Amino acid sequence: MRVPYKVKLPTGERYTFIKNTLATRDLYTVCEEAHCPNISECWESGTATFMILGSNCSRGCRFCAVTHGGMLPLDPMEPEKVYESAKLMGLDYVVITSVDRDDLPDKGSSAFAAVVNKVRELKIKIEVLIPDFSGNHEDIDKIIKSGPDVIAHNIETVRRLTPSVRDPRAGYDQSLGVLKYIKEHDKNAITKSSIMIGLGETDEEVIEAMRDLREAGVEILTVGQYLRPTKKQLEVEEYSSLERFKLFEEKGYEIGFSFVASGPLVRTSYRAAEGYIKMRDKHD
Repeated sequence: MRVPYKVKLPTGERYTFIKNTLATRDLYTVCEEAHCPNISECWESGTATFMILGSNCSRGCRFCAVTHGGMLPLDPMEPEKVYESAKLMGLDYVVITSVDRDDLPDKGSSAFAAVVNKVRELKIKIEVLIPDFSGNHEDIDKIIKSGPDVIAHNIETVRRLTPSVRDPRAGYDQSLGVLKYIKEHDKNAITKSSIMIGLGETDEEVIEAMRDLREAGVEILTVGQYLRPTKKQLEVEEYSSLERFKLFEEKGYEIGFSFVASGPLVRTSYRAAEGYIKMRDKHD
């Protein structure tokens, strides 16, 4: 099955400068390592995503190509490294995400918060894409108190497919609970989530998931096409049409989301700054 979407090769003066600068200092971003199709557009607009807490994940979701197991110690210099990277890149908006660290007593929440606190010194906008921390409120509180501008946690897929797509420790209702807790304990928090399609879900199931997210207080939604990273991951069941993505965009606004990005190549951090600006204007 061929992928019916075309992506332009990364170009642009800012993209080239950033790539060369990072290479000379042995610094990397998720944008590069995940071969994100939007890398040039995001870097040119001053946005980039960093993955922290190591390169190996304690969970084994069936859609993800990140190495499972073999957990390594945390890097105590990580806050400084991310700070330096964001500064060198001249970013206006940074997205910080991480692997799951179920092997650690606090699931890595303290280390995650430390990175956010350091990057805040740059006085730029920060979005975090967090794991569920097993639903532990004390760990989630550390993230809230670190003061990011947007807190995202991905539900990933519809309720029916969750057991076959995500790690057994990642539950549909657990993810909704994390998002709901954040909103209930920080009324000013801007929350965000993402859904992949193309895994065998129906339109009705996607719309149901969207309604569940809104009921949990989520304000920003992204919907993107699942693309199989390697042959070890789940196969793509369907490459959705542009019309289907448009349907979910329209339904998202109808349900009450303040910003919806829906398209084949959309990823969680796509047009992240735009989503934040719309939410900030609404809150003001």
